[in-house]
Amino acid sequence: MNAEHQAGHGPTATGRTAVDGDELPVVTGVSVAAPNGLGTEDFWTATRKGVSGLGPITRFDASAYPVRVAGEISGFEAREHIPSRLLPATDRATQLSLATAEWALRDAGLDPAAFEEFAGSVVTANAVGGVEFIQRELQSLWSKGPRYVTAYMSYAWFYGVNTGQVSIRHQLKGPSGVVVTGQVGGIDALAQARRRLRAGQRFVVAGGADAPVCPYGLTAAMTAGNLSTGADPATAYAPFDRSARGHVPGEGSTMMTVEPLGAARERGARNIYGAITGYGSTFDPHPATGRPPTLARAARIALDDAGLAPHDIGAVFADGAAEADADRAEAAAIVDVFGPLRVPVSLPKTMTGRMYGAGAATDVVSALLAIRDGEIPPAVGTAGLAEELGLDLVLGGPRPAALDHVLVLARGDGGFNSAAVVSRVS
Repeated sequence: MNAEHQAGHGPTATGRTAVDGDELPVVTGVSVAAPNGLGTEDFWTATRKGVSGLGPITRFDASAYPVRVAGEISGFEAREHIPSRLLPATDRATQLSLATAEWALRDAGLDPAAFEEFAGSVVTANAVGGVEFIQRELQSLWSKGPRYVTAYMSYAWFYGVNTGQVSIRHQLKGPSGVVVTGQVGGIDALAQARRRLRAGQRFVVAGGADAPVCPYGLTAAMTAGNLSTGADPATAYAPFDRSARGHVPGEGSTMMTVEPLGAARERGARNIYGAITGYGSTFDPHPATGRPPTLARAARIALDDAGLAPHDIGAVFADGAAEADADRAEAAAIVDVFGPLRVPVSLPKTMTGRMYGAGAATDVVSALLAIRDGEIPPAVGTAGLAEELGLDLVLGGPRPAALDHVLVLARGDGGFNSAAVVSRVS
């Protein structure tokens, strides 16, 4: 494990962030394609109002499946956003990645062609690969034969293809990468972006994407036993609730442009949404060891890395697995770090489903926009156990709040934990 994960940089004597000044990694462009909004402002307007994008599965006939509810993006026609030559060579997740990467660069006012050849990099997170592409080609194999399997199958399913396609499309030739750490991947991608900036990159496109809502993707996800079988979209995904029965899958992509603060200001960046000031990651021990989970430790590492104390944090954007044991463990971790009912807790993913590689990145964007607008978005479809578990869960609508620092938590299947602190830039 990287030493940065384990110990952080420690608080400064002044209480400011441990990394500041011109080298502070800041987000200058954001883009979201989510079930409750296509484009950042549509997504954020819906999220602030508590408008859910969960609904019955419509992209295929799910009547034979126990899982009937998902977060599907409506209104996204790939041919309107990417060149037609790429359509047969890309999975839906890659198509979403390409669209949101372009939107993020546009939002940042960044033209890669205006920079030195190797100035830009890409880091993306992906959890399930191009499952819809795989399904399509397997259908061709078994119904028509091997001659009907496209050569694009050699790479279009791969976890790293989103990074590759974005890099090619925008000629981002700097050192790039992909993280495959499940539902924490969006935070880990930003951590990698921060490392690239510290190593001298001028800017990084970072985020995550997944599109698991297809028969093959759903079948694979069901094997873990943690998908909700609830038929009512309003209650199927209910973290921290007595009725919690697992999560609802969602498709989506969120991308950001990350630059050093000094360089962003020098070029006259029109947006500086905030800074990535802290990061921590841990891995839970196997349950058979009897050792406790380590989400609280990841949060403390992130706070330490940012040079902040728990009382500096204005809100926590929680993971929200919607499984009884996992929810209790997350609540215990938040209470361990902050004390009972001491920090507002937000769960915007209750409106999108868990978007796997895109989920934590979307929470980071939500946290940045909450800081910008002074409002913490609510959780929907849940209420029952939050106060009993010691959580001040934001419900019923957005909560006004003057926010300087927000902690984002994420957990992935198998024991992954990551935490990020995002902060206002004055």
